[in-house]
Amino acid sequence: MFQIFVLVSVFICISCLVGGVAILARVLHGRNQMEDRLASLTKNRGRGNAQEKRSLLVGTLEDSTSQLEAFLAKIFDIQGLLNLAGIKMPVGQFVGAALGLGAGLTIVFLYFAPYFLFAPFVFLSGVALPFFVAIFKKKKRLRRFSEQLAEAMDMMSRALRSGYSLPAGIQLVGQQMSEPLGPEFMRCFEEQKLGIPLEESIRKMVERIPNLDLQFFATAVILQRQTGGDLAEILDKISSLIRERFKIWGQIQALTGEGRLSGIVLLALPPMLFIVMMRLNYDYVMLLFNDSLGQMMLAGGIVMQILGAFVIKKIITIKV
Repeated sequence: MFQIFVLVSVFICISCLVGGVAILARVLHGRNQMEDRLASLTKNRGRGNAQEKRSLLVGTLEDSTSQLEAFLAKIFDIQGLLNLAGIKMPVGQFVGAALGLGAGLTIVFLYFAPYFLFAPFVFLSGVALPFFVAIFKKKKRLRRFSEQLAEAMDMMSRALRSGYSLPAGIQLVGQQMSEPLGPEFMRCFEEQKLGIPLEESIRKMVERIPNLDLQFFATAVILQRQTGGDLAEILDKISSLIRERFKIWGQIQALTGEGRLSGIVLLALPPMLFIVMMRLNYDYVMLLFNDSLGQMMLAGGIVMQILGAFVIKKIITIKV
């Protein structure tokens, strides 16, 4: 029975590795055609610029989407996650890399530490690692976008007072600001150059970037173009609001720092202690898996860990 489990685990790992390589090869085969089409339509110089501005057209240009990518899109918006994280990688290639990483880590783990019972957990951890990295990059990128937005509002306000039009102000922000805000505003400007109304381009930017202050900006622009008013003054007020919010957020981070550190220690202590005890007394730890009472205790401990993480997260998270 144990040998069958080992053979099945190795077969799954190798199959995932081969599947990941196949998906990667299929995706790379169709990327050159997509980049050439984007380069000819947007008149970008160089293939790198074409890849960065791959969605400037009214309809998104994509090569043939596989059934796997369509199925994953229904379950979890991986493409949206990659876009927000700033990862220039197709969905199929990203999923293939995740499966390959999980299979590779499992093979390495079984080679150095033949604890076959933990092989599925190692595989799932390897598959989940790229997603955790993408989520971390997404949060960091959105945070950076929020920090840049106040300066962008000031720049547009000064441009409007100097006699620039609103599209010209958006272009100025796109040219002067760095990642991630600059390319998003430049994309909005180039969309309206290709014939999309400016209001619709701004709405699409709000859909791509889930930011409350950006929604205020979009609402102000749409109302001003419909009813008139001093848009420069409104942008100044939005900029002031963003800066006050960051000031309050910094105070909250300082007050909840102790709670966040305590949560990290409390959540990391049981897994670290489990690993240490497994190295010191393997048979003693295996009672948690072999004995029925030990299995109940292990399940209860995992549930309590998850509940504890949720409660600590709710305590230290204060929305501003």
